[in-house]
This record gives sequence, C-alpha cells and structure tokens, in this order.
Amino acid sequence: MINLNGQVAIITGGSRGIGAAAAVFFARAGANIVITFSKNKKAADEVSQKVKKEGRDCLPLKIDVSKSNGGEKVVKETLKRFGRIDILVNNAGIWTYGKIGEMSEKVWKKTMEINLDGMFFMTNAVVPHMKKQKSGKIINISSTAGQRGEAEHSHYAASKGGMISFTKAIATELGPYNINVNSVAPGWVDTDLNTEVFSDPIYREQERQKIPLQRIPTPEDIAGPVLFLASDLARHITGEILNVNGGSVLIG
Repeated sequence: MINLNGQVAIITGGSRGIGAAAAVFFARAGANIVITFSKNKKAADEVSQKVKKEGRDCLPLKIDVSKSNGGEKVVKETLKRFGRIDILVNNAGIWTYGKIGEMSEKVWKKTMEINLDGMFFMTNAVVPHMKKQKSGKIINISSTAGQRGEAEHSHYAASKGGMISFTKAIATELGPYNINVNSVAPGWVDTDLNTEVFSDPIYREQERQKIPLQRIPTPEDIAGPVLFLASDLARHITGEILNVNGGSVLIG
C-alpha cells in the first residue's frame, strides 16, 4: 500500500541505527536512497548493499552535515545521481552526558552543531528543490527528551526541543508548496547510540519495565512510522510530533 517508486530519499546518519533501518524500509517501498555518514564507511557500504538487494540504488556520502556547506554538498551529489529529491529524513544526531554547572562549552556546541545545525543546513538546502517540484516530505527524528526535558542531558533535550519547534514552524510555512514536515520522537531505542548505557543489564531491565509495552524498541520499530510519514497515507499530516515510545511518555 505504501509506494515510493521513482522517489529519492536522503537520510542523514544513515549508516547505523534508525537511519539504516529507514534506508532499507524506504528501498523496499521503491525509493532510491542517499545516506550520509561521518566515520564508518564499512557500515555505510553494508547499508548500501542491503538497499541494492531490494532492487534500488544507494549513494553513500561521507559528509559532515553539521558544517554550513554540508547540506549543499549532499544536494549537489543527489541531484547529480538521481535528478530529484522527494524525501529528507534528518536523523543524524548524538546523545552525551552533561550535568548543568559542569558541562563544557565544547560539549554543548557539538550537540547543537550535529543535532540542530545539521538539520537546518540540510533542510535549507533541500527546500528550494522541493518547492520547484511542489512536493516533498521532511521528517525530523527528535526525541521525547525534547518535549519533557531530560536531567543530565539538557543540551540534548534543548537540541531536540529546537528540532520540534523548527518542525512546527516550517510545516506551516511550507504547506502551500505541498511539502509536509513532521517529526518522529522516539524514547529508548536499542541502537549503538545507547550501547554504553545499556551495557548494565540491570539498568536496561529497569528501563524496559518502565515502558507500558514492556519492550525496548528496535530501529525498525521507529523506521516504520518514519516510512508512514513519508508516504501518501500521511499526505494530510503536517506539523505533527509522532511519539514512538511504547507509551512511556504520553505527550500528544
């Protein structure tokens, strides 16, 4: 029922976790894929091969999207390869500890640069092309932390809160151009981003039990809702924050 045949999706941070799962799901639905990565070429190549096994093309790009020219580089290479851009998933992000009163400026700025600036640079570069097409879907991967805050992660919460407000602001701005802008806000996800914190099995089990559905989701559990928002099934949804957290944070 979800058909993305002929469409092109850009997924930042697509070499691992939610981004990698989304790349495969989108390819399975018929889209050609562009993924960005910052370090692990081997992981990016593995995702590319998975996409190709679905019968679609994949362009992995080693580009730092947190830099001001990162978005322009991605757009240039995407148009060179595929000639169009239909979907943007702003997924690249980091999650680190930082107690207020002790957090360094470097830690704060790095989080803002990757989580928030990267989203802005990519979106700013993609939107002119979506406007020309008079169509497009933008999905920002935020977090429940951006809605309720998170102790000892104020920098992360602030970046994701900014992402949520950005989503709502440009959704109304871009609606007349037939561009939908939404956000998926996960809670805990079983990805390598959380490998360190979940290395303690007791803590992991405590967090699992706090979730009403009694499970920590896989990247695919988040990629499914992302795919939905990129499809025509969600054509009348814009400016929304879709919480995917198993009922642990009930913020609509």
